[in-house]
Amino acid sequence: MKVATWNVNGLRARHAQLIAWIAVEQPDVLCLQEIKATPAQIPDPLTTLAEYWSFWHGGPKGYSGVSLHFKRSTFPEAPKFSHPTFDSEYRIVEATVGGIRWASVYIPNGGKDFVAKMAFLRELEQWTRASKGEPLVICGDLNVALTDADIHPKELRPGSIGVRPDERALLSRAIGNGLVDVLRKHHPDDDRLYTWWAPWRDMRGKNVGWRLDFVLMSEALAATSKSAEVRKDVLGSDHAPVVVVFETTSDKALDGG
Repeated sequence: MKVATWNVNGLRARHAQLIAWIAVEQPDVLCLQEIKATPAQIPDPLTTLAEYWSFWHGGPKGYSGVSLHFKRSTFPEAPKFSHPTFDSEYRIVEATVGGIRWASVYIPNGGKDFVAKMAFLRELEQWTRASKGEPLVICGDLNVALTDADIHPKELRPGSIGVRPDERALLSRAIGNGLVDVLRKHHPDDDRLYTWWAPWRDMRGKNVGWRLDFVLMSEALAATSKSAEVRKDVLGSDHAPVVVVFETTSDKALDGG
């Protein structure tokens, strides 16, 4: 089973790159963030991705927005998509498919409204606590560098948004509700493992970045993970996709139940 997440930073601008990447990567589950498009604005063939069940959770003004997609050949039955009651800004969409609860999540960076970011992090922590014990996969741009190892030393400014202790504490508590940071699980000692780079001064080429994009899995699922990689060579967005391959022994994963 392959799950992939990517903050595309504007679906309409990234349309061609996304289609090409999906054709190569062929994820069973795909999570996108910052689609920045209303459903009416999403161009073909994304509106009819024939291989996938799709749900586009795009705001009325094209702000933020997330989506969630399941490959039909892996999950034959149409999923039921929803979003939690605390989500009023088009930042989370979920579905239970193949015996697993999946969520695509975007946490705002907090530069314009830090209070709202902290409120969302608190809600996310409560949501993961309520979901503890379930097979759960959360994918997305969480906009917090969890530790100093998740940000290049040249970018680290203690007390700045994205590395503040209160943000880190809330995200750590959310993960502590029975979840595993799978990318870090597979790269425990890599302090140059980043998923976002400022789009100037060749920061990506120099690998001066932040690790902001996560795949969080419940412990039993994470234990079956075989790999977790950043696709740094996939260009277009200022974020790179994160791809995790894991095994599932659940028969439900095969019949879509």
